[in-house]
Amino acid sequence: MPRNESVFTWAAPPLKFGAGALDELGAEVAARQAKSCLILTDPGVRGTGIPDRALDSIRAAGVKSEIFDGVGVEPTDASIDEAVAYARQQEWDCFVAIGGGSAIDTAKAVNLLTTHPGELLDFVTPPIGAGKAPWLPLKPLIAVPTTAGTGSESTTICVVDLLGLHLKAGVSHPSLRPSLAVVDPRTTISLPSAVTAASGMDVLSHALESYTSVAFDAKPAPEDPMKRPAFCGSNPISDVWCEMALTLVGKHLRAAVLNGRDLTARTQMALASTYAGTGFGNAGTHLPHANAYPIAGAVKQYRAEGYPEMPMVPHGQAVSATAAEVFRWTYPAAPERHLHAAHLLSGGQTFTAADGADALPHVLTELMADIQMPKGLHAFGYGDEDIDTLVDGTLKQTRQLAVVPRPVTRTALEDIFRRSL
Repeated sequence: MPRNESVFTWAAPPLKFGAGALDELGAEVAARQAKSCLILTDPGVRGTGIPDRALDSIRAAGVKSEIFDGVGVEPTDASIDEAVAYARQQEWDCFVAIGGGSAIDTAKAVNLLTTHPGELLDFVTPPIGAGKAPWLPLKPLIAVPTTAGTGSESTTICVVDLLGLHLKAGVSHPSLRPSLAVVDPRTTISLPSAVTAASGMDVLSHALESYTSVAFDAKPAPEDPMKRPAFCGSNPISDVWCEMALTLVGKHLRAAVLNGRDLTARTQMALASTYAGTGFGNAGTHLPHANAYPIAGAVKQYRAEGYPEMPMVPHGQAVSATAAEVFRWTYPAAPERHLHAAHLLSGGQTFTAADGADALPHVLTELMADIQMPKGLHAFGYGDEDIDTLVDGTLKQTRQLAVVPRPVTRTALEDIFRRSL
């Protein structure tokens, strides 16, 4: 008889947090005995001056350094290939990623593909890619997030938009986790309100999905204990971080969106992002994220406020688009967790079994309305005729589906997407 898992894994990178942390970047690079360092960022972040401040700090520490600012705002296989080609022009001892999840995920891919033979699809999670695990050492990677959102500075995951497949997919392995996260809340001050809102919803989704994912000891035990998946399911340590993140998002996201100069709100949301990343980087995200990849990958015309003029659904908008209906559907798997999450996110309101499956979706939709998130998949241009495409894309996201707390069926997904239109 198959036995259940009895062990969970948990890890997080060292963290340097606080106003002024950015100015210590040069010392951190030098402490890793690096003689050369490549900074990866995107043109928008480069325009804030933050990467150039980092460049000055690293050079002042006696380390040769350059900036590559061609990172895609939503990284694609093409934009990653361009970054890898640039990085391969010379040997780098260290990488620094400055930006949102796009920059950090691109740096993870560059680190992987400049230390290993092969191409990106060799490492992408099956069934989309071959799912190879890295077998050689990677270089030190320092992640400097400039959004309070993705949590990529804490995780083992690199997400990429595969243009030819009209689908997002990921690479996940513990060796991709950054060597150090440097979080300076001041770097988020200049974010537009719409970007702050989308990033904040990503934080919220990380925390909620991890907190409601299948319990680690309700999963089958692996045949090889050294090959446990990066997403192990909800566990006592991740739960603590997720609960703290939910509380902070409920208290501070609205303020950060309404007044970006509110340093207290910015600091608390940066903490929330770090907490949530620490939680989901181990427990894992589930269905809202699995749904988000085809939502983002198949978009045709939608233009997002605050983002570059191109067809795209920002990740935070994509993950929140079906969240209310997902959590209404997952409620029977762990009613007490859903009610407690609603309690934390609402700032302390009391919810009971009488509120049932509607409690968490109600709190979510109220928050989304307050920060002016797009309402429904129709906002992105999707209709009934697109449901099959979206469901097909979700069913390929095996990494997320492995920790969904209920058995996922095509019929259930069709219903969730239809209710989310």
